[in-house]
Amino acid sequence: MTLTDLALRRAGVQNLEAFQQQKGLSPTGQEDTLTTQQLLPYLLGYERYMLQPGDSFYRIARRFGTSIDAIRTANPTVSPLRLTVGQYITVPYGFPVVPTDIPFTSELLQVCIRGLLARYPFLTSRTLTTTDYQRPVSLLQMGKGNRSVLYNASHHANEWITTPLLMKFLEDYAEAVSRGTSLFGMDARTLFERTQLYLAPMVNPDGVDLVTGAASAQEVRIAQDIAAFFPSIPFPDGWKANLNGTDLNLNYPARWEQAQENKFALGFDRPAPRDFVGLAPLDQKESRAMYDLTRLVNPRLTLSYHSQGEVIYWKFLDIEPPEAESIGRRFARVSGYLLEDTPFASGFAGYKDWFILAYNRPGYTVEVGMGQSPLPLSQFDDIYEKNLGILALGLTL
Repeated sequence: MTLTDLALRRAGVQNLEAFQQQKGLSPTGQEDTLTTQQLLPYLLGYERYMLQPGDSFYRIARRFGTSIDAIRTANPTVSPLRLTVGQYITVPYGFPVVPTDIPFTSELLQVCIRGLLARYPFLTSRTLTTTDYQRPVSLLQMGKGNRSVLYNASHHANEWITTPLLMKFLEDYAEAVSRGTSLFGMDARTLFERTQLYLAPMVNPDGVDLVTGAASAQEVRIAQDIAAFFPSIPFPDGWKANLNGTDLNLNYPARWEQAQENKFALGFDRPAPRDFVGLAPLDQKESRAMYDLTRLVNPRLTLSYHSQGEVIYWKFLDIEPPEAESIGRRFARVSGYLLEDTPFASGFAGYKDWFILAYNRPGYTVEVGMGQSPLPLSQFDDIYEKNLGILALGLTL
């Protein structure tokens, strides 16, 4: 499904020609500039509306199928008792911004970020770095507390299902804060006041776009040239690396040399679809950006989302940070996942490994779902249900 298909579905029409007729445009069935402009609000989940005589938040909410609370949240500086004709406000639509039933791409992620920032102005976002192929690695931030936690996803390209997992959690959390309701049985506003959440939902946008079909033809050819030396790895479904052929979760300074020895012995001694550790620790922009971010925000706890296996890894070598095992057991109880030691063959140079080594604090790799990556979206609802408790509890520990 393309972004256009998503917008049409949200608009409740079958095809582009029907949408154009609905909007009073020439029904060419072609996506021209005017049509794109009309489609965009359905992707972002809101529109900018100019107040008319007689308008009130109640009437606007009825007209757009949304709620007064949603309009108030999106317009914190606008008094509903002092509306001015000609003034523009943000009107959220009555559906979630984050889709969970279509493959994610870097472009869809940016659309979701823009939509969430408009709905929930207490969210902030910035670009950590731009990849060698000019895609942003984005960070979202939410909360006021002094303690910080850092969640990340999609270090590995074919594990992109973890990106909508974090984005849906962020949207649900933001909505609960705005409404004053609970999140996994905990008061969302209390979580917001006590904890600062940093969320990097797609560490590897270049690789994700390759796997989900959004890479350019030239980028696909570059990846195919790398993959040609590893014919046993399915293309592109077996691709975990960035488009430089470096496995980002093997690029951190946590016994990197051991990871290099392990992977070279398996034949991954050059750029590859997976398991190539790079030429040196942190020689990729994406891993360097995560390293620098972690140093900056000094998190109390980190969660790194991967797939698959329904398992939680909590140690690095024999380092057992204080409280890490007890917290991990709580995560295991609320998710039904197993708490296990990291296998030796994959136990070096990962983000979680480096965080534990550098900080001696709780850091976890959470492997979601069952099967072979990329996991089908039919698993998403089950994955989200099992991980909501981990993601919410992480804000309290």
